Amino acid sequence: MNEPMFEIKEEVGQKGYAKLVISPLEQGYGDTLGNSIRRVLLTSLPGAAITNVRISGVKHQFSTLKGMKEDIVEFLLNLKKVRFSYDGEKPVKANILIKSAGEVKAKDIKVPGSVKIANPEFVLATLNKGSKLDAEVEIVSGVGYSPAEDREKGTIGMIPLDASFSPITRVNYRIEETRVGRLTNFDKLILEIWTDGTITPKEALKLSAKTLVAYFNQIVTPKKVVKEETQKVTDTLGPVGKLSVEEIGLPTRVANALVKAGYETVEQLVAAKKEDLVKVRNLGEKSIKIISVALAEKGVEFGK
Repeated sequence: MNEPMFEIKEEVGQKGYAKLVISPLEQGYGDTLGNSIRRVLLTSLPGAAITNVRISGVKHQFSTLKGMKEDIVEFLLNLKKVRFSYDGEKPVKANILIKSAGEVKAKDIKVPGSVKIANPEFVLATLNKGSKLDAEVEIVSGVGYSPAEDREKGTIGMIPLDASFSPITRVNYRIEETRVGRLTNFDKLILEIWTDGTITPKEALKLSAKTLVAYFNQIVTPKKVVKEETQKVTDTLGPVGKLSVEEIGLPTRVANALVKAGYETVEQLVAAKKEDLVKVRNLGEKSIKIISVALAEKGVEFGK
């Protein structure tokens, strides 16, 4: 079979939208490419979203904040619509601290340098005079859709959010006949791609093609799959492993220090080394003994 030769032309290019024409394609390849590219665009491109929110003075989402026009549910829905550019592997924290009246916009989220906001003028809430909004959000990179139920049980007041990571909002494609010399049985693939502004449609098209190439390469030149043996700490701990550190009877000071250091569950705590825990701020040898006793009462041996 001859190497495929075709062109990609951007007929319309705007912010967050493009109409791309791929032609000429052998008959039938318009649908073959169009369908596979569309599926990858909608399901497999990476993005970033807010997955957890903590609002000062608010313990759950079904409440209100004094002086804020929107209720907490509305505010959370608006946070889910903020679009971020971030490709780091670890979650990052960002803050909102507003003490003046007026509109609170996405640009008021104080993000680290590795994160950019694609829709900075998007309105999150409206504050009255004398009111205050103090919130912390967690931004995570991922693909597809992640329900709030998948979040690890965190600290009191932490509200988990559903997250849609995909930077693609909509994709359409259609096939038209095109001519090559005297032959008229070639396909013209017309792709329309809408994005959230964190990636251009043309970049999204290239990224989806690279994803497909990676899969096809595994068919052409397969790499051996190495099965790694993993230790399942959760299996040995059972339901106790999912308990948060606040639920095992630790003093508030010790529990808060553990959470700030990233040890939020019994499972994470048991997997930690004692020498690492001693280095945690506000913890020491005495605190380690308190932790050992609390875990022992739950039937868990600590620091084997």
